[in-house]
Order: sequence, then structure tokens, then C-alpha cells
Amino acid sequence: MQALLFDGALRFMTDYPEPALVPGEALIRPHLAGICNTDIEITRGYMGFRGVLGHEFVGTVVACEDPAWIGRRVVGEINAACLRCPTCRRGDYTHCPQRTTLGIDRRDGAMAELVSLPIHCLHAVPETISDEAAVWVEPLAAALEILEQCHLRPGDQVAVVGDGKLGAMIVQVLRLPGCAVTLVGRHPERWELYRRQGVRCVRAAEVADERFDVVVDCTGQPAGLATARALVRPRGRLVLKSTFHAPSELNLTMLVVDEITLIGSRCGPFAPALRLLERGLIDTAPLISARYDLRDGVAAFAAAQGAMKVLLQIRPDGAAG
Repeated sequence: MQALLFDGALRFMTDYPEPALVPGEALIRPHLAGICNTDIEITRGYMGFRGVLGHEFVGTVVACEDPAWIGRRVVGEINAACLRCPTCRRGDYTHCPQRTTLGIDRRDGAMAELVSLPIHCLHAVPETISDEAAVWVEPLAAALEILEQCHLRPGDQVAVVGDGKLGAMIVQVLRLPGCAVTLVGRHPERWELYRRQGVRCVRAAEVADERFDVVVDCTGQPAGLATARALVRPRGRLVLKSTFHAPSELNLTMLVVDEITLIGSRCGPFAPALRLLERGLIDTAPLISARYDLRDGVAAFAAAQGAMKVLLQIRPDGAAG
């Protein structure tokens, strides 16, 4: 099958082995896959991953031991947990010590003509949600994880540092409780959408003297983390969403002195993400920068660096089934 592979170098293959159907899993034919910053970081050495890339996708189930799933359009959670260990039994599936992670850790991803995922990872996509919107479910769910971890009060002053792909989801989610949200970024050409939604958009220098109750770093850069840390008030909360292949320095002493609550935040709930898209509460269409065929995946990755969302079209006809 055709696949976009990283094995120390990024390359397109036409003869990559198809995955076999295994008990408890489904074979899915992706329609679209999104390129995110984690994918780019993998090509720089993050996680030491070797295999097919891609964890943001929408596709159609073509084989499964449960016939009810066959032919259904789905998105999929990226953590394939064992469901048996103590971690899973307490409900922390995304932290299962035996888990594999789609396109990130020991499990081939969705930038291929077929991908395999456990049935328990699948979520059916409502007909009213387009493929172009559904491909955002994974990063939107990651944004919603902040609300799972932090009680945000409507009066909170919230800053999101980073106006890239993930930041686009986070600012749209964090405005929903009624918080005053400030987006700190470097790309004013991207800000029209957020300003229409009531989000204040600024450069870092414009808020250097301000302090916020909650600050989210989603820059993917050590310098962005430093900016985010500087904006947190004493006894405030700093939420870390960035994953990148680089060391970072954080003054732990001052975190103690200022009594900062530090929150690592990763994957989130898919079902609420689908509901938000179905209800039209999250806007994704203006965030798509470009669309490439899978065979042009290497060029797509080059275009994705510094861009908003670049999509890979896996099915030539874009059709389901």
C-alpha cells in the first residue's frame, strides 16, 4: 500500500505492507490526515519513532470483527491501551504502561491507505461534520483536556501562548466558559478569526507587564515556555501542551516561591469534541492552509513547517468506503 514513512528520513512508499486484521481491532481506510507539530518533531528525533506517521485522521472502517462498524466513518483516539492493567482499570487509559500510540510510539499511523486501531478507540462521525472538520477532532480533544484538568471560572484571565495549530483549538475552547482569553502570538495574519470570537490577540511584548490566572503554553518551543511562565501570576496555573525534541529550562525554585501549579496536559475526550463540531461552536475551515495528495507527503511536511493545518488526502477520490 501507499504510505508516508519515517525511518530516519521522511519518504513516500508504494509497497509498504498492509496491516493485518487482528482481534479487537478495525482496519480503517483514511480519507484525510492532518500534519501536526508532533509529526514534524518526530522527523527531528522526538520519541525515536520509526514507522508510518499520522495520528489526526478521518476514515471509513473496512474490516472489523464487529460488523456494526464496517462502512462507518470514524475518527480514532491515538492511545491503544491494554484495558487490563491497574492503570486501565482505574480509567487512565491514556497512561496505560503497555499502550502503543498511533503514529508516535510503536504503532503505524494514518498517513497510509490502511491503518489499524482497537475498536475501543473508534468514534463514529456524525453525517453533518465534514471530513475537513472531523480531521481536527484529535487536537480539539487535546484542547478540551484543559477543561477536564482545570476548573476555569468565567472571571478568570486566561492567556494562550502560541497561535499555531493547537493554539487555534485551545483559544476557541477556553472562550466557551466565558473567560477573558488573550492569545499571545507572532502571526497577526491569523488573528481575524479569533478576534471575531472575542479573543484579544497580542504580541508578547504587549503583555509583558500583565499577569494571568491561567496560562497555556502550546508554542512547541522552549522560548514559548519561558514566555508563558513569565505571564503566570503567583498562585496561578501553568498548563503545558507542547511536545518538542529539545531541552527546556524552567526555574523550579521560582515555581516554588510563586506557588505555581504546573499541569501537564496531553490527550483529551473525543465525544465532546465531536459535539462541539456538530453544533458549530468551533471554526476549522479558515485554519486549513493547504491540501496535498499522500504521494506528495514529503512536500506537504515542508509546507507544514510554519503553516497552519496542512492536510494529506489519502483516498484519491476522497470517497468513503
